[in-house]
Amino acid sequence: MDFEPWWLISVPVLFALGWIAARVDIRQMLSETRALPDSYFKGLNFILNEEPDRAIDAFVEVAKLDPETTELHFALGSLFRRRGEMERAIRVHLSLLARADLPVAEREHAQHEIAQDYLKAGMLDRAELAFQQVMDTRFAVPAVRALIRIYESEHDWPRAIEAVKRLRALIDEPVPQLVHYQCEQVQAALAAKPPNIAEANAALDAADNAAAALHGQERGQPSQARIAMLRAALAKLSNNAESERTYLESVLAIAPEYGGLIADDLIKSYRSVGREADGLAVLKKHYLRHPTLDTFNVVFREMRAQQGHDVAWEFARDALRAQPSLLGLDRLLEIELAAGDRSSLTQITSDADLSLLRSLIHKHTQRLDRYACNVCGFEARHFYWQCPGCNSWETYQPLRLEEVK
Repeated sequence: MDFEPWWLISVPVLFALGWIAARVDIRQMLSETRALPDSYFKGLNFILNEEPDRAIDAFVEVAKLDPETTELHFALGSLFRRRGEMERAIRVHLSLLARADLPVAEREHAQHEIAQDYLKAGMLDRAELAFQQVMDTRFAVPAVRALIRIYESEHDWPRAIEAVKRLRALIDEPVPQLVHYQCEQVQAALAAKPPNIAEANAALDAADNAAAALHGQERGQPSQARIAMLRAALAKLSNNAESERTYLESVLAIAPEYGGLIADDLIKSYRSVGREADGLAVLKKHYLRHPTLDTFNVVFREMRAQQGHDVAWEFARDALRAQPSLLGLDRLLEIELAAGDRSSLTQITSDADLSLLRSLIHKHTQRLDRYACNVCGFEARHFYWQCPGCNSWETYQPLRLEEVK
């Protein structure tokens, strides 16, 4: 390859072009830096010094000086929402929506942000309307999820079910709580005056279909147990004692730990046809395999009524040795006091005052006689399928606090 003299000229030319380009970039960068308000650098400095409050104030000043900084507005709005300053967050996002020149994508973003502000502020009507306005945008999925939460909190189960269907149309994702939405509809129909049997049956069929659509771990025993309990309640309203017992006993097989929740209903169902002894045998057998305090209470009470004091207390002593429980002892004393048969208690209590003994124990067991949410720890005297504290589903164990390991 021959050397050409003009190559010597091209080298300094290329060098000069590179130098000019570098000078232009530096000047542009310096110009942009000078254009940034001092408040911007103050805000950065406050962040580095871990002074978030002063940093936010500085960035607010930047947003006032340069209204075009939409990303800064979004960041400030999110910061205010996380800090619980809902009025300021709403004001920031409303100022964005008021801009006529805001691009469509950023307007949709601002609409979704203000919907979240309203939701966190507890303004559910406004939040619902704001989320509905972004249903045809890229924020459709989070908007539907938020609407489901809103309808849940309002106990508007029909609209919650419709929202779940809409979510399933957008993404292929199981929604286990759908079964409980249908079950809540069943309970509402049963609580009506008079009970709406047809509506309850239709909702239960829908709950069965929703449970069957789940697969793997999502198809949980608690929801299936709840469906069986509601089937039993419907059978009772129809005076079909046999079907009622069948559904109640299926709970013992489907979810044995929930046996305590249906023990009383099961013994009543057997008693309605004169077979209380068979019911007691079923519950006693279940208790020996899956001991819970609620089942123990029913078994002891029925055993005392059917087989006498001595047999019941022999069972109770063995049970309390195996599963020591102050709550269990409290229940025993309560039943004995209600029975009023003091003559049979002399060998157990000697000369002690049974009423005083029970009152002392009861004082210490009141705090243990509760169910607790596994997620937020909310305690309640009654069992809930949905936690009243955090609105999570199936987070209550069917065990009292004293029983939870």
